[in-house]
Amino acid sequence: MELQDKIAPSVLSADFARLGEEVAEVERAGADMIHFDVMDGHFVPNLSIGIPVLESLRKVTRLPLDAHLMIENPERYVEVFVKTGANSVSVHAEVCTDIPAMAKRLHDLGARASVGINPETDVERVLPFAAHLDMILIMSVHPGFGGQEFIPEALEKLRAVRRELDRRALKVDIEIDGGVKLDNIAEVKAAGANVFVSGSGIFGQDDYRKVVKEMRDLIAHAPVKA
Repeated sequence: MELQDKIAPSVLSADFARLGEEVAEVERAGADMIHFDVMDGHFVPNLSIGIPVLESLRKVTRLPLDAHLMIENPERYVEVFVKTGANSVSVHAEVCTDIPAMAKRLHDLGARASVGINPETDVERVLPFAAHLDMILIMSVHPGFGGQEFIPEALEKLRAVRRELDRRALKVDIEIDGGVKLDNIAEVKAAGANVFVSGSGIFGQDDYRKVVKEMRDLIAHAPVKA
């Protein structure tokens, strides 16, 4: 089974005054899932949206909701996020003490299990547990704020993770999050990513349908991964 390429607009960059409309627009534009960033002001130096907003979005879109928990003590909250409507949940390796147990809990709740790593975290923090996961999330910016520039060193992390997953014949998605736009999406695809989170690269544009189509074309014609 081949891994599907998926475009995941990040609502952190959407117009919050008309969030439901924004999500409906990217759904009509051809997005595959909605990326939902949760920040607690502790694990990252910012606060963002939470459970009530996720619950509201669940009512207005059929797309999978991908909850990215940039929070301390994620084990306290994964159940409520799933029950509120998240189809997949990413916790961070830096604060998750038992990745296999977390993955099992998410699977038991009926959600996909993902673990993310920050730019300064080595891939070995998550790779030993890859068989337990549905997705590995590589941060290509320092988490906490939207609109940051892509960190080029993330490309080698993508390559390292994809090589190891291929070596072990594991069908695990690799999600890239941070600074992904038209000018680099083919490069991150070539490096091994297949789930592409983009905030201002989509919500900051005038024509969502046009930019999603262009992204999909660039992904489809990306060179064979390095």
